[in-house]
Amino acid sequence: MAGGGGEAGAAADITLEYTPTWIVTSVCSVIVVISLLFERMLHRLGKRLLKRSRKTQYEALLKIQKELMLLGFISLMLGVFQSATQKICVKESVMHHLLPCPLPSSGHAGAKYGAAVFTGVLGGARRLLSGGGAVDDYCLRKGKVPILSLEALHQLDIFIFNLAVTHVVLSLPTFVVGVAQTKNWRRWEEKLQLNDDCGRQMIKNVQEYKFVRDHFKGHGIYWKIFGWMRSFFKQFYGSVTEEDYTAMRLGFIAKHCRGNPKFNFYNYMIRAFEADYKKVVGISWYLWVLLMILLLLNVHGWYIYTWLSLAPFILLLAVGCKMEHVITELAVEVAQKHTAIEGDVVVAPSDDFFWFHRPKVVLYLIHFILFQIAFEIAFFFWLLLAYGYKSCIMGKHAHAIARLVLSVASRIICGYSTLPLYVIVSHMGSSFKKAIFDDNVSEDLVNWAQSARRRKGKNKTNADVATSSTDERHGGAVQMTSA
Repeated sequence: MAGGGGEAGAAADITLEYTPTWIVTSVCSVIVVISLLFERMLHRLGKRLLKRSRKTQYEALLKIQKELMLLGFISLMLGVFQSATQKICVKESVMHHLLPCPLPSSGHAGAKYGAAVFTGVLGGARRLLSGGGAVDDYCLRKGKVPILSLEALHQLDIFIFNLAVTHVVLSLPTFVVGVAQTKNWRRWEEKLQLNDDCGRQMIKNVQEYKFVRDHFKGHGIYWKIFGWMRSFFKQFYGSVTEEDYTAMRLGFIAKHCRGNPKFNFYNYMIRAFEADYKKVVGISWYLWVLLMILLLLNVHGWYIYTWLSLAPFILLLAVGCKMEHVITELAVEVAQKHTAIEGDVVVAPSDDFFWFHRPKVVLYLIHFILFQIAFEIAFFFWLLLAYGYKSCIMGKHAHAIARLVLSVASRIICGYSTLPLYVIVSHMGSSFKKAIFDDNVSEDLVNWAQSARRRKGKNKTNADVATSSTDERHGGAVQMTSA
């Protein structure tokens, strides 16, 4: 048995210089072929998007490629610095704090467990390191252990890659479902385009306006509470009605496109949503900070992940409720300012309806929600494949299943309700987005703005040089006068 174990350990420690060349060539060939096929697939997809004039979606694809490059760089750094981590030695007692799994009871079992951890760390180094025993025994000679074993480093690399891929892959169907929920809006837009008054309703009493009648029920604190409750439940069914769409479309056109009553509001919203998707599909720096915090708080007995799994679900419901309530506030404002109107009833978009007077805050919250959901799903399946369902790091089985179900439900609600609400309500602010222009016009405006900034900077530099020369001549003249 001992001989067999020694032979197995020796086989695991075979370095590249003693590995048959046909094995090295075969493994490298498979990896290269898979990588090239994936690269060509992305290249063909990009060409097809450009051919169909889907520039925004093409930019989203480029964003995904950048994220993959970042993941590759992170993996490279983990591989390059793996030898360095084995030379960072700490006392074995340090490894007993903030553990995802509890240590066995003290005594003989605890001593046996400590020896197993110590041997496992060094054993992992011997199996994975190709550098030999010098690095393996570096911490052992000091009576300490490496701060992170190579096995743990390898698993961390896999988890980060799994998390990023899960976030990108799950964002696509969520985006598709969100756009699919707006299919009725296209029909409403086409009907309004064919209408001579383009959605304007000539009324005399404000209560005859169905949009106001549906959302405004009266004054007082009771009706305010009723408005919030109605907004909360309405996000789950018929979140945007035809009257809502018509009123918000008319309000946007009256504020930003008064000279173009035939403005295609639907196409503008979809272009703006595609531009926002390009931001959501990526992983920003603050999400990486969030990931570090989540990894730090995964301590046995704290049940932090169980409570944190509720955060995106609750926040998602709050965002949906707020988006619905913005529509209600638009109607209430019309009812409070007018009793009888001869002409058009127009809602007034404003940043005051949004949190912190910034509609963009909603996009950041949705970005956080989608990333947190991706983390929960990726974390569950990574643990399932790496350590098994009965692993202590999985936690209580009921909690793990509840977190997974809650994450899937949050994804469904986000695509079905929250994203469609964001698509239209986010434009009820005081300003418009650059998607209001076509791609060619928008690109020309960006180039013009950049050229203007360069000319301004050049003119400022020339003015500073001229001023400096004038000051020098003036200073010289003063010196000559003094002399």
